[in-house]
Amino acid sequence: MDDMELQSKPQPEITDLVAQNQYLKNEMKKMQSMAALGELTGTATHEFNNMLMTVINYAKLGLRNRDDASRDKALTKILEASERAAQITNTILAQAKNRSESFEPTQLNEIISSSLVLLEREMRKYRISIETQIDETTPKVHASGNQIGRVLLNLLINARQAMPHGGTILIRLCACRDDDNMVELTVRDSGSGIERESLPKIFDPYFSTKDGPDESGKGGTGLGLAACKEVIDSHRGRIRVESTVGVGTAFIIRLPIAGSAQAAA
Repeated sequence: MDDMELQSKPQPEITDLVAQNQYLKNEMKKMQSMAALGELTGTATHEFNNMLMTVINYAKLGLRNRDDASRDKALTKILEASERAAQITNTILAQAKNRSESFEPTQLNEIISSSLVLLEREMRKYRISIETQIDETTPKVHASGNQIGRVLLNLLINARQAMPHGGTILIRLCACRDDDNMVELTVRDSGSGIERESLPKIFDPYFSTKDGPDESGKGGTGLGLAACKEVIDSHRGRIRVESTVGVGTAFIIRLPIAGSAQAAA
């Protein structure tokens, strides 16, 4: 066996390292999934506590006041809080049950809606208003809804953290004008923006523009955007950032339409 033949065969050490690297990547994805679900559960717990207090306080009001007007007001508030609780419960259960990482035709507008349900209280607390521009005729994409949902939540939380004194987040969904095979999802904030020298590194692992987690315990690890890019790359999509200091930041995601050449590649 000559030297050329030896070189052409993969060495056992290299094969082992490749296998270990893939294993660690898979474990990291599982940890990110669990962390995302943990954050959602924490957010939901605070929201449930608020809704429970609403139910208790208005139940007491209804018991103290026998007039019809007071009781009608109490029952209306209790019904609203209960419906909100049911909405959040259904969303959390769907997130927990949908462990499939398989790619299938996926409606992004449904993922947007469920993400906003989960973050409604958090956005309200930090005085963030949400604007949406959703083209309801936007085609389905070839995607793992679970993974894209985690990406969207990460971008929304990042946008909220960029506006500590309040602001606006715009979510836009439409078919790409310059590519018939792609759908475009944009998350734009009116926050502090990102310094120009930091933009080329924004998707690098462990790079972060934050000092650490904020008061809600979120952010600062530098893993979020790197993980987002990895997810989008695995979908044969693209993610880019546009930012101006003092004006805001936009993350633009493009994903292949279900059944398109990109999706099938």
